[in-house]
Amino acid sequence: MPYLTSTGADPRTDGAERPGVGVPGYAHPLLAPTEWAELNRPGTPLHWAVLNIDNGPGARPDPHCLDAAGRLRNARERALRDYPPHDTVRAAGGRLLGHLDLAFGTRPFGKLVADAQSFIDWYQVGGFYLARCPADRPGLPAVRRLTSTLAALLEDREDGGRLVLGHGTHPYPGYAEAADQLVTFRGAWTDYRWSQAAEWTAAYRPSRFAHFVHGVPRTHLEEALRIARWQGAGTIFFTDRSGKKGQSDPFAALPSYWDEFVSRIGPGISE
Repeated sequence: MPYLTSTGADPRTDGAERPGVGVPGYAHPLLAPTEWAELNRPGTPLHWAVLNIDNGPGARPDPHCLDAAGRLRNARERALRDYPPHDTVRAAGGRLLGHLDLAFGTRPFGKLVADAQSFIDWYQVGGFYLARCPADRPGLPAVRRLTSTLAALLEDREDGGRLVLGHGTHPYPGYAEAADQLVTFRGAWTDYRWSQAAEWTAAYRPSRFAHFVHGVPRTHLEEALRIARWQGAGTIFFTDRSGKKGQSDPFAALPSYWDEFVSRIGPGISE
């Protein structure tokens, strides 16, 4: 299975990897056309973006989401065609992931698989983002069962698809062998600037971890990038939007410094 990797060959200190952007879920394309268009702009160092219609694939195909998915898929195909396969930074861009809500392990296995199949049938996603994924040891067997099934659904993809576990915190270490990537931080800048990475993560490459941080002031953007590098996060999304209670999802729209953010990371799909 594509997500089973060896810890011994994955040192965090490998300087060859370049960071990229992961989008945990923009608003509906009808409400956020600029955000979705930016994902296809040449040079955007996009690793993946999550499609979430109604906390999942919705009841039927959405024409606006079909269009957004098609544009992102075409941009990825152009990147893979225009750059050699070994160029992992550029070739990784533009992947669309379907949003599956695990509800911390309370959603039935059958419903999750049905949602996954709908995402594949309707939007031809290249993987899945498992939101509200359990992080404790007892939850691991069920997550491994699900990711094994999802990997089988994606096996006809040229690159095997991608599975991301949206813990939002450092989980029990065994989860690292259950998916391609783990979200080990999702939260506010006031917490992130004093955070520390779990010791076990040092055995893995940065490409195995993602950080999503809201409330990052423009004046602290470089500091946030340094923290991500120090902690070994290869996929990031920083925004100055607030995540205060009662407000909309801070990750649903572009940060005010989007251009500066992506330029500091560096060119991605094309230059």
